[in-house]
Amino acid sequence: MRITLPSGTEAELATPNTKSEMGLVIIPDIFGLRPLFNDLAARLANEWSMTACAVEPFPGLELGEDVEPRYAAVPNLDDDANLRDLIEAADATGCDKVVLMGFCMGGMYATKAARSDRFAKIASFYGMIRLPEIWAGPGQGDPLDLLASGHPDRLLAIIGERDHLTPAVEVAELEATGATVVRYPEAEHGFAHDASRPAHRSADAADAFTQAKKWLMS
Repeated sequence: MRITLPSGTEAELATPNTKSEMGLVIIPDIFGLRPLFNDLAARLANEWSMTACAVEPFPGLELGEDVEPRYAAVPNLDDDANLRDLIEAADATGCDKVVLMGFCMGGMYATKAARSDRFAKIASFYGMIRLPEIWAGPGQGDPLDLLASGHPDRLLAIIGERDHLTPAVEVAELEATGATVVRYPEAEHGFAHDASRPAHRSADAADAFTQAKKWLMS
């Protein structure tokens, strides 16, 4: 069900077939809220018995399907506005206990959200650990710095060791904060959440979602 958060940002809300006592907020990748994430929210709501809410990361923008305009728009995003939307999505689940999951750029924002007390546990799928230079902007903080200021112990980072966007030196910095890291040696960026991607690895993807579920429900 498509909803509008109090901020005006669109989100997709999915409720399980059975009563849920936990909420799940999902941050999409750079291509935003689309059928892939509508389906993911619905699937996880039923499989994990959580009320799931997926949030549009580019509210109010018509960017199309090409990646270049989306990359160009990232420096104009604002961390505080993003966190506001995530907290409003958490409230929309109607649950006191809410967990958070993000993918790619959304994984980066999931890492940044660890500075908030609102999310009991967080899973970041191949989220950028340091802010890419091309995404620097006045409203963008560094993910690792924001994580260190909050609750790094609540974060599970799912990392492909062949992912050039999460180099080993940065993964080591991430672990040094107290975050937990699960590595997949043969995996590249984006290997888990979209089966249409060339980088998709079905066995690793299944294991990564199992690891995320265990973490988020623990």
